[in-house]
Amino acid sequence: MIGEFVVHATSGDARCATLTTAHGEVATPCFMPVGTLGDVKLLEPRDLHEIGSRIVLANAYHLWLRPGRETLAAAGGIHRFMAWDGPILTDSGGYQVFSLESRRTIDDEGVTFRSHLDGSTHRFTPETVVEFQEELGVDVAMAFDECVKLPSPREDLERAVDRTTAWAERCAAARRRSDRTMLFGIVQGGLDEELRARSAEGLVALDLPGYAIGGLSVGETRAEMDRLAHFTAALLPAHKPRYLMGVGTVRDLVAGIDRGIDLFDCVYPTRSGRHGRALTRAGPEFNVRNAGNVRDFGPLDPDCDCRVCATYTKGYVAHLFRAGETLGQRLLSYHNVAALTGLVRAARAAIENDRWVTFRDALLAPGSEGASMRLLENEPGEQG
Repeated sequence: MIGEFVVHATSGDARCATLTTAHGEVATPCFMPVGTLGDVKLLEPRDLHEIGSRIVLANAYHLWLRPGRETLAAAGGIHRFMAWDGPILTDSGGYQVFSLESRRTIDDEGVTFRSHLDGSTHRFTPETVVEFQEELGVDVAMAFDECVKLPSPREDLERAVDRTTAWAERCAAARRRSDRTMLFGIVQGGLDEELRARSAEGLVALDLPGYAIGGLSVGETRAEMDRLAHFTAALLPAHKPRYLMGVGTVRDLVAGIDRGIDLFDCVYPTRSGRHGRALTRAGPEFNVRNAGNVRDFGPLDPDCDCRVCATYTKGYVAHLFRAGETLGQRLLSYHNVAALTGLVRAARAAIENDRWVTFRDALLAPGSEGASMRLLENEPGEQG
């Protein structure tokens, strides 16, 4: 049944579950590669299938602007348009309320954006956003919300929480295709636990199919993000999926899974890949261009079983980047997405065998990746 969420195993607070969508089941914990404009940058759908990605994320704001509603409708929806037959989740454009602050005006009814492409104006309301996402045929639509930069005055956070709850109510009332598209609410509240609790209470009362933890990774410290993600996850129903938005480093995935969070997304692996940074599961990320890699003929990561690591050497990928060959960006993007996909796959196995704590501690031990990963902010028009 669409929206069914079944927890199969737990180990501590970490859990292994299955979410049923109109385009198949999603095993959680799960990392979702970001395909803002209907493509995960430099990767084809067959690459994602090969890697084992089950669900991808796109962005309603960007798709609204380009290629536009009429083109996507004529194509038969987003799945046919991008030739991806798996589940798709779309962000509603709420992140752009934060990232495009200088190009939008906001009121209680909605948001008017001035396009970063051509300056044209576009009006987003909870109703139009839900209608558009349902028209795309996505499996999970995010409710329209107001994401506030951090730090912000409490009155701004309080206004955003109340507006986000009101908009979620309007999104829920606007649904017409709940048989195909699930609607997830987004908890806001910044670093204020009282406001987070208020936001969660209002959204949980709507009995939506799932809930996201939003408004983090927007300027706070990592310790603050950890604290609020943990606090917010505990406020959300245990029998529904929990989604931590915009998080995608090895350390942050492990920390989120440890707190009972099921879904994650981030541009981090593909953007890192395009800039020459390789992710590894057991050690720090590294810049493949560094001189020490030029004559290293081992794999990018000996613990990774992806096609790139099985086929190409670190020295070859270093050569591609030093020579300015785009194949290097593609290979490294493939590996980085595979690394995170392999991580959550291994996490599921550890949870199923009740070995999560051992698995977690090995990855978060001093000297591991955790201290080196940094948060990346999305840039308008270049988010994958």
